[in-house]
Amino acid sequence: MLRAGGYRFYFFSREEERPHVHVEHADGEAKFWLEPELALAHNDGLSSRQVATALRLLRTNIHEIRSAWQLHFGR
Repeated sequence: MLRAGGYRFYFFSREEERPHVHVEHADGEAKFWLEPELALAHNDGLSSRQVATALRLLRTNIHEIRSAWQLHFGR
């Protein structure tokens, strides 16, 4: 879906209904809720700086990501 600054943002097709996005980096991965507000759901290996960078990238691209979620899941 989106790649930026060494981060890959993606969805799993068969997962929970609450809108969220997975973020992968060479050092680890994280999951962020998109609704009701953008928030970290789970972190596995990313430093606090990397989480902050992922959040910044998410905020910058939030409309594209939410649109991609709706298109992907039909919601």
